[in-house]
Amino acid sequence: MTPQSRAHTNTPRQAALHPAALHPVYARLLCAELQRRGFAPADILSGTSLDWEQLHGSNQFMGFEPMRKLIERGIELTGCPWLGLDVGLRTPASAHGTLGAAMIASRNLSSGMLLLQRYAALRQNLATLQFQYEPEFAAVLDEWMDLGSAREYLHCQLLGGLVQLLTALTGQELPPMLRIEWPFAKPEWAAEYQRIAHHNEFGFPQLRVVMNKSLVNSPSLAADDDALQRLLRECDLQLQRLQAGGTLRQRVFSHLQQVEGHMPTLQDMAEKENLTERTFMRHLQAEGTSYQQLLDDVRQERACWLLEHTDTTVEAIAHALGYEDASNFSRTFKRWCGQTPREFKLSRQLSGSKTN
Repeated sequence: MTPQSRAHTNTPRQAALHPAALHPVYARLLCAELQRRGFAPADILSGTSLDWEQLHGSNQFMGFEPMRKLIERGIELTGCPWLGLDVGLRTPASAHGTLGAAMIASRNLSSGMLLLQRYAALRQNLATLQFQYEPEFAAVLDEWMDLGSAREYLHCQLLGGLVQLLTALTGQELPPMLRIEWPFAKPEWAAEYQRIAHHNEFGFPQLRVVMNKSLVNSPSLAADDDALQRLLRECDLQLQRLQAGGTLRQRVFSHLQQVEGHMPTLQDMAEKENLTERTFMRHLQAEGTSYQQLLDDVRQERACWLLEHTDTTVEAIAHALGYEDASNFSRTFKRWCGQTPREFKLSRQLSGSKTN
């Protein structure tokens, strides 16, 4: 089978405005791995906009850009480009919350994988999972945004965590039963991928995991219909809350992601939520954030995307994000990312030229 091109379903601009995010447990797992290797929290978060206590004290979804910066920092500290494999293969099933518990309680691997497809939004909204049944069973990851420099890491963490989860579900040794088509060129460290699957191919347009038929039909070691029904009810409730707008933080974050032009003021957002400014701020504080923090998260993510994917000038980006003074925007951007906007754009261009 040879690589074939496939267009993403979302345009780049749509992806930029989407609330691309994931559960902070996946960032915490990376932090834990870096701590095991002897790095202190201050070193781990250097150059990112993350706060250690907030990251470890809140289960609110985090934006993609802070996660990308954390990944880049982790690889920089360790000099280990396959770091995602190490983190993924240390990921316990419990890290996937109610969804992971439901998969473990399902009757067999195939039904567990269907749950993963159905409830994946409870843990991330960077990609969706699709299945192919002929001529072989395969799970295909359909990304709706450009993951950029974080792509290999995230795929490795995802697959490593999935291998751990399915091992707990079936009790089987998975690597001999998997063939993985990776959506990037074969790296010099390709031998490391043998830890996830004994058969790896590279240069495909999408991440595709082909499973041995005997594995697909494997029963779950901990199948429990009663527990499964309780867990599915909880998954449904969590999904309904997300689809209804979720928490105040999630609603505000999602709205800000979709705003074109100048961002609304705190008063504007409080009125939109039918709250006084004081009550609005108090509710956000109870959820571990503030309106300014949400504004900064959205502005940072959008600024990074525009700098990396367009030829928009720094001045125009500053104006689009509500900054009257481009120099003020540049200072704020450097506080976010540890680089000026022009330095960031140059580093993205150099990084892209190395991967082509």
